Amino acid sequence: MEEPKLVSSFYKYVAIGDPIGLQQQQIGLCSFLGLKGRIMVGEEGINGCVYGKKGSVSLYQEKLRQIPYFSDMEFKDQIAEKAAYRKLFVRVRKEIVNFGLKTNLKNKGRYVTPAELKELLDNHEDIVLVDVRNNYETRIGKFRNAVALNVRNFRDLPSAIGKIENSKNKKIITYCTGGIRCEKASAFLRENGFENVHQLKGGILKFGEEFPDTYWQGKCFVFDYRLAVQFNNKNTGPLAECFWCSSPCDDYLNCHNIECDKLFICCGDCREKHNKSCSEECSMAPKRREGLLLACNING
Repeated sequence: MEEPKLVSSFYKYVAIGDPIGLQQQQIGLCSFLGLKGRIMVGEEGINGCVYGKKGSVSLYQEKLRQIPYFSDMEFKDQIAEKAAYRKLFVRVRKEIVNFGLKTNLKNKGRYVTPAELKELLDNHEDIVLVDVRNNYETRIGKFRNAVALNVRNFRDLPSAIGKIENSKNKKIITYCTGGIRCEKASAFLRENGFENVHQLKGGILKFGEEFPDTYWQGKCFVFDYRLAVQFNNKNTGPLAECFWCSSPCDDYLNCHNIECDKLFICCGDCREKHNKSCSEECSMAPKRREGLLLACNING
């Protein structure tokens, strides 16, 4: 029986004195273990996702935790039914998630575990769940009754907090895919007059792993070739609709016209009918890609 393959995502904000040295160490380790993925390193920490055989991923996790400042690293693992990455990218960046504003992470909100969040929701507590992800992510899935800030990218969050201005006196819980964005967002909110701010530990991925079929609706967008993952076995109807025919759908596709590359929702029938393209013009473009590719930054 073939060894199962895993997708493992992780991050940690921690001072890194030699990002380039860590980059080279990560390239060597992942290459030796045969892992693909995308890893960002910088002076503020590490943000990554690796894909490969289960044994290799487990060994990678063990080796990463042997680095003193990563000894308590937490990983979100998922069985991969199809390839999540085809290459390895390890980059040095000023920010491991692009925000653009200086935020002191010592001001971050207290963690709320998935179990604690579920208990709050079970008891109908007066909380405000704030989704800090991009609008194309929230389009296909979010927590029931959550406030989606509808930002095009994480850098736009500061201009969108007016949507929750009336909730300054309420208990706010920020969330994102794996925790990295909601951690920085929680600090930013606390620095801007929101006092009772918390963050979901482990993000959507951890909550979905522990409590499927509860309060999550739709699919969770991920920044790899899978495009989305599903936690629920019931109540799984799409929240969005096909760009072409408006039928219920939550499957994303990159336009196969290389010069366009637009990310859009498209059902299987329209995918074939329109030649995996977002317009008739694109369907006849000479430069076209093979496979389902996604040109996005690292997940968060």
